Amino acid sequence: MRSILAPPLGPAVPVWKGRWLLRTLGRWVVRLSGWRVTGEFPNIPKAVVIAAPHSSAWDGVIGISAASALNLRPTWMGKDALFGPGLGWLMRLFGGVPTDRSNPNGVVGQTVEQFASSDQLWVVLAPEGTRRRVQQWRSGFYHIAVGAGVPIVPVYFHYPEKTIGICEVFMPTGDMEADMQALYRIYEPWRGSKGKPAVSSPDAS
Repeated sequence: MRSILAPPLGPAVPVWKGRWLLRTLGRWVVRLSGWRVTGEFPNIPKAVVIAAPHSSAWDGVIGISAASALNLRPTWMGKDALFGPGLGWLMRLFGGVPTDRSNPNGVVGQTVEQFASSDQLWVVLAPEGTRRRVQQWRSGFYHIAVGAGVPIVPVYFHYPEKTIGICEVFMPTGDMEADMQALYRIYEPWRGSKGKPAVSSPDAS
């Protein structure tokens, strides 16, 4: 019987403390959904994690469940309106951090500041920024990684085999155009829901 989860996380990786119930629930969701996690997360304290192709609202459900099952403590940045009364507690429960839209540094600058003030931080982003087909990614994740001096960990959702795959660490060089093309090549084999690629060619229908 194949394992549904990647190997245990290393000691440098940010993890939750005492959330055994969420971990159990995450394992249950991953197992019942038929998904599995392959590869191995690097044993590093700080990283920008990118997840693609983003093709379904289920990406978030499966991704959060897998992270909970592994006890990984991901952080994601969201507009402060999401963290008000009502669902704000739930957003924080799963690693959400509000951003201040009036801050002149913007989301990129605020996230870089978050890295500087943290001993352990894995920020998770969907580089496409939408579930629609795109010809290029938004560059915010790249500027965060370069500004914070941290590596990028590419993670893919491959719907045909219900696999979340962890790729090798990618260290940005500062040449954004070349690095983006290299990242596109990493994601080229993987397909989201209904065959959606991470990046569509300009002449794709």
